[in-house]
Amino acid sequence: MTAPRRVLPGTTYLVTRRCAQRQFLLQPSAPTNGVFLYVLSVAAQRFGVQVHAFCVLSNHFHLVVTDPDARLPAFEQYLDSLVARCLNASLGRWESFWAPSSYSAVALLSPADIVDKAAYVLANPVAAGLVRRGRDWHGLWSPPERVGGEALSVDRPAGFFRPKGPMPASASLALCPPPGLTAEEFQVQLSAALAAREDAAVAQLQPHGPRFTALETAGAPPSPQRPASPEPRRRLRPALAARDKHARIQALALLVAFRRAYREAWVAFRRGVPDVLFPPGTYLLRVLHGVPCAAPG
Repeated sequence: MTAPRRVLPGTTYLVTRRCAQRQFLLQPSAPTNGVFLYVLSVAAQRFGVQVHAFCVLSNHFHLVVTDPDARLPAFEQYLDSLVARCLNASLGRWESFWAPSSYSAVALLSPADIVDKAAYVLANPVAAGLVRRGRDWHGLWSPPERVGGEALSVDRPAGFFRPKGPMPASASLALCPPPGLTAEEFQVQLSAALAAREDAAVAQLQPHGPRFTALETAGAPPSPQRPASPEPRRRLRPALAARDKHARIQALALLVAFRRAYREAWVAFRRGVPDVLFPPGTYLLRVLHGVPCAAPG
């Protein structure tokens, strides 16, 4: 049985999703960049999700977001579904766009953890040996200096969306500072952490020879190519991230307690016990069946 998902309001997450068979279905191009940014902007507005950082590589994407209203699963389902349908149509594909079970949402416990993971996201193109600096990447990439500044704006892509359909003619996406940090604080800390990660990645790659080969160049049509390296398997799938050991232990204990309480409530619910109260953070049963849940502590 899959462990129940805990979705609490106000949580910040590192979100990741990978393309099927690691194919380069998100390879940078003006149409692909436009589709993803448009759908991300609409999804963030529709579900009230605050976006802090993002990077879209050729076969996966990363987001750092805060979910004020505990609607992250609906936001992610909307984003993934619409991006997949739109890009599959443009590619003439019918198969699954996203790899099964590749969705990951890791809760970030402190402002320092958010800065660390946002820097990890923005340094991804450098760590992959594609560019020397993240801002040189031709795909979607959120500059730290845009946080708290002018919103990104994008027109509705042509082709898939009906001109007179329900989707807006344009959408905007404002990059917000995360909880606990001002826009200026986040910009300064993220820029410093990003530079450190980029320098470390370049230093690690240089002994093996230059790898900045623009393998995934802008303007090239997406293709079924995939990385030559073997696919990592049987890795840990963390539910949360915290650099502070004690905070991590405490958060894991709370997660275990949630799952235990959820299991007990679920067993009682199946037996027909009236007025079963599920623990705070219960998502699917609350959304689909309206089960009562305890208020977050």
